[in-house]
Amino acid sequence: MELVKSFSGDFIEAGCDEVGRGCLSGPVVAAAVILDKSFNQNLVNDSKKLTFRKRMNLDAYIRENVLDFAIAELPPAHIDEHNILNASLHAMHAAIDQLKIRPELLLIDGNRFHSYHSVPHECIIKGDAKILSIACASILAKNYRDKLMIELHEEFPEYGWNKNMGYATKQHREALIKYGPTIHHRQSFRLDYSEIIITEK
Repeated sequence: MELVKSFSGDFIEAGCDEVGRGCLSGPVVAAAVILDKSFNQNLVNDSKKLTFRKRMNLDAYIRENVLDFAIAELPPAHIDEHNILNASLHAMHAAIDQLKIRPELLLIDGNRFHSYHSVPHECIIKGDAKILSIACASILAKNYRDKLMIELHEEFPEYGWNKNMGYATKQHREALIKYGPTIHHRQSFRLDYSEIIITEK
């Protein structure tokens, strides 16, 4: 299914998405993207439907061919203080704050959002599989976070973050049982890791 390039047809739209909400470790990352009217890349899709290689190949194209984009991350300490839902929404706000172009309409992946100043917003369930700007935001956010988790893996290789990106795979849970949490783990998340499986959103 071809993704919709414009939701309103009239306003400057910023598509917003986050990644890392269901992880045990690492930050939550959000991106905001404003498309150029000439943007034409039919390989863009929901980041979860793309391979690592395809996502990385699309990254430079998106950055170079959209009108504006921004990426923001919030660390585990912020997640622990504000809870993961609020931290995810705060990360979206932080990304929007960095845009050089002021959007007139925010397109939000999911069903929850905190109003951003006076800018109207539209929550779209599974928006990353429907709206092109949200799909671009999902790719940028996921690529940014994956690269970060691969870098953190060098510091803490026992947890397999270069493969699981902080999600609760068997290897990750077994390492937590054996070694305990690191400074990059979310302390407010359940610390009995023996029975949980959290998959990527």
